[in-house]
Amino acid sequence: MNRERSRLVGIFLWLAVTAATTPATAAEQTPVRPVTKNPAVETGRKIYNFRCYFCHGYSGDAKTLAASYLTPSPTDFTAIDSGRFSEARILNALRHGKPDTAMKSFKGILSEQEMAAVSQFIISEFTNKKAVNTRYHTAANGWPNHERYRSAFPFATGEIPLDRPWDALTDEQARARHLFVSSCISCHSRNAGQDSKIVWEARPLSYPRNHYAFKVASSADARSVDGMTSASPYLLHEIPPKVGKLSPVEHLGKKIFENNCAFCHGADGSGKNWIGSFIEPHPRNLRDPEFMRKMTQTRLKEVIREGLPETSMPAWKSVLSPKEVDALVAYISKAFYPLANQP
Repeated sequence: MNRERSRLVGIFLWLAVTAATTPATAAEQTPVRPVTKNPAVETGRKIYNFRCYFCHGYSGDAKTLAASYLTPSPTDFTAIDSGRFSEARILNALRHGKPDTAMKSFKGILSEQEMAAVSQFIISEFTNKKAVNTRYHTAANGWPNHERYRSAFPFATGEIPLDRPWDALTDEQARARHLFVSSCISCHSRNAGQDSKIVWEARPLSYPRNHYAFKVASSADARSVDGMTSASPYLLHEIPPKVGKLSPVEHLGKKIFENNCAFCHGADGSGKNWIGSFIEPHPRNLRDPEFMRKMTQTRLKEVIREGLPETSMPAWKSVLSPKEVDALVAYISKAFYPLANQP
């Protein structure tokens, strides 16, 4: 996109110089007007980048951490044939949500004009143009000068399998592999190469890294982690609480919560994690005494099964069995707040 913009600027400059040095005909005297951006699309872009990116991705391809948690996965707008997709269809999903998915209604959050702008942006940029909207690794997200990691990109994309023998790598590739393992693998482990036999359990972090960077030490190859600037206030909410002895049912509930619910509610159940701060209304704070003392196990099971209209809380009845819902409520009652076992 930047290369194309530079090319257009160059053409405009060439035309300006030519017009100043060459006699012009009447037809040539018509001023050259640069392409202007569609205001509605740009409005939609701003809203999308604030409210939609963590499920559908900045590039609209749904290759996000949220997608690894959600069933069914968020829509990949880039994979849809433009002839089978329309602004009206997206607008309908924004107004009413999609039952049995994490796609909620935005009717109480966005105006009709704003929802129309988002619909127009998605169709224009992702479905029709297949354009790159923006990327996660930007200075605003705590990644200044992400190009410094370019040599490691082939390991992130899988172009070079991570388990390729060292003696099959060039010196430059060997240094790039070291950089990838040192700084990239916690988020890009799933792209380590289709033929790779190495399995990595680490999940990407769901909070910003606050200008996380590697600093060059005494030599070009010696790098040390700048741990201070990588700290984040959201990290506290990604740490599960220390709970006493859990029953087998509560253990099952803990696993279900951490694999399915922690993404929005935080591992500590507070809903004050990074993603929770974006969602409106915010995910419920399961540790809030004022609210939780009015909640019962029966009521919470119903909410988990059926979801909550006008929120991001989806219905889990098609994903979790009754036994798993019971286990989940048992863990919440043990770890976050003791719920009354009554209607």
